Amino acid sequence: METVKLSEIIEEIRKVLDEKDMLREEALKITREIVRLSGDSIKALHRGEVELAHGRIEEAGKRIEELNEKLTAHPDLYFTGYVQNAHQEFVEAVLFYSYITGSEFPSPEELGVPEAHYLLGIGDFIGELRRHFLLLLMDGRIGEAQRVYEAMNLVYEELMTLEYPKGLVNIRQKQDQARYIIERTLEDLTRAKLTKSLEEKLNNALKT
Repeated sequence: METVKLSEIIEEIRKVLDEKDMLREEALKITREIVRLSGDSIKALHRGEVELAHGRIEEAGKRIEELNEKLTAHPDLYFTGYVQNAHQEFVEAVLFYSYITGSEFPSPEELGVPEAHYLLGIGDFIGELRRHFLLLLMDGRIGEAQRVYEAMNLVYEELMTLEYPKGLVNIRQKQDQARYIIERTLEDLTRAKLTKSLEEKLNNALKT
């Protein structure tokens, strides 16, 4: 049996880890771009700039493809926190864009992200809908705000049908956050409707 020197083994390990370290740095850069582009898209949607949002999502989608190509042979790098976070941000942006434009929600396969990461993005999507709800409420558009709340509730109900261990997907945390968001949103909606009702009664009383 041929003896292999420890230094040779270490040198081979060094080559593998050097490659992984280089890929990790590249992946970090790409994930930061995905997060930035996804965030820009969401901000644009809240401003009503749908075309700009679409462009940002398309750019982010290209980065997702690039990330997948680079990390296909490196699952230890692919299933890391920073990649998961980028996927969540992307899913959140795409789902919010789909809601605003009235288009169908794409599947995890269509977006090129793992199912578990997609589910976590759904949880974040509920939070973004709340922000949209609040902006409508501040603008006095209570009817539209109520429809957003109803959509939030439907998403929440679907999310609550999932029950998996934390080691597979940490969905429980998203469910707890979503429950809190839904409760607060219903309180805000109820308060706004009561206030509007009181204002209408007061105005009618003043006219008589």
